[in-house]
Amino acid sequence: MNKAPRTRGQVLVALGLVMLALLIAIVLFGPVIAPYSPSKTSPGSLAGPTAAHWLGTDSIGRDVLSRLIIGGRTTLVITSAAVAIALTVGLILGLICGYVGGWVDLAVMRVLDIIFAFPVFLLAIAVVAALGPTLRNLIITIAIVYTPTLARVVRAPVLSVKRWDHVEAARSIGVGEVAIALRHVLPLVISPVLVQTSLTLANTIFTVTALSFLGLGPPPPDPNWGSMLAEARQFMELAPLTVIGPATAIVFASLTFIVLANGLREVLDVTASR
Repeated sequence: MNKAPRTRGQVLVALGLVMLALLIAIVLFGPVIAPYSPSKTSPGSLAGPTAAHWLGTDSIGRDVLSRLIIGGRTTLVITSAAVAIALTVGLILGLICGYVGGWVDLAVMRVLDIIFAFPVFLLAIAVVAALGPTLRNLIITIAIVYTPTLARVVRAPVLSVKRWDHVEAARSIGVGEVAIALRHVLPLVISPVLVQTSLTLANTIFTVTALSFLGLGPPPPDPNWGSMLAEARQFMELAPLTVIGPATAIVFASLTFIVLANGLREVLDVTASR
């Protein structure tokens, strides 16, 4: 493999990990970092940046920076939990379908293809609208819409790896099929899964914030980046930071996982699908 792409990939991975560390710090220490309670109001509304309020205040006098930090915590927790569920289910289904094959593969993949056929965002709107806009339902919705993508990414390399010589050798000496799948097949398909998981995290952030922007996210008073944008859009000219803050945070969080995915792709030399 050419050293230049690998070196570039290592730089991107390092940069992505630094950006990710900042996001993790927000999730873990958000309530400590935030200078005020996200629901605390002050006399001045739509005020500009001051020493007390670095990003100003919103339409009812709440500190924008505090709401940005706590809102980021909410958004990132939803994103992480939903993708963790989708990854777990996708790994299990993709491994079973690819390794077992036959009617099991046909039946499961046809069901997943039905979900996969719908545009992700439209399907997410339909599911969360049907279940109700709660934190739990939003996580379940995101997990449902992204599971088929991750399952397909797992299944494709399993179909090839299960026929490799070392797998046949393990089978010939009496190793059980479950042990073969977990010990000899699954480790060899992790690389594309890591890349796709990073891309899915980036896509999920946009999906979560878009649903919240439309009023289908976690209910008030808990802030999140999407609802902050929705609340601030009518005051863009009077207090631009109320929009610039959450918009910049959304881009930064998504860019973190895109950078990480591109770096992993070059370092691991894999090609990720949708």
